[in-house]
Amino acid sequence: MNVISSLFQDQKKNKGNLKGQIILFMFRFAQLANRHILIAVLLCIYLAFYHVFIEWFLGIELPRKTRAGKGLVIYHGQALVVNQGVVFGDDCILRNSTTIGHKILKDGTFSACPKIGNRVDIGANVCIIGNVKIGNNVKIGAGAVVIKDIPDNCTVVGNPARII
Repeated sequence: MNVISSLFQDQKKNKGNLKGQIILFMFRFAQLANRHILIAVLLCIYLAFYHVFIEWFLGIELPRKTRAGKGLVIYHGQALVVNQGVVFGDDCILRNSTTIGHKILKDGTFSACPKIGNRVDIGANVCIIGNVKIGNNVKIGAGAVVIKDIPDNCTVVGNPARII
């Protein structure tokens, strides 16, 4: 994935959403450090600033190692928590107070992180945890708790999430 082309597509998708544009610009720039250890060393001060500004001041955990396709949209980014192992497809939408990551298994180890398809619209206060796969063109309603795979082209709501 080309970080620069993703940057411009993110900016276009977040038109009129200045906070989302700033967050995603900083996120994509921080992702440059993933390409080579030398780049990471050169960007170490920026990476520290990214961590402090995004996580501490804006209240968003979006690690630079998170894999996100082009056209990511973040609305009202407050209290957004994304694990670095999460994989997003293209044109996904994230809203506030959403948690996406692994879960702790009975033996104390961690599960794999969710893999989210293309054009997934994730509502506010959603939890997606564990080794789940979210299909393409899925809408996840506000407050849903997703703990099982979701097929393509459907809408899910509730706790636990169910297809409607």
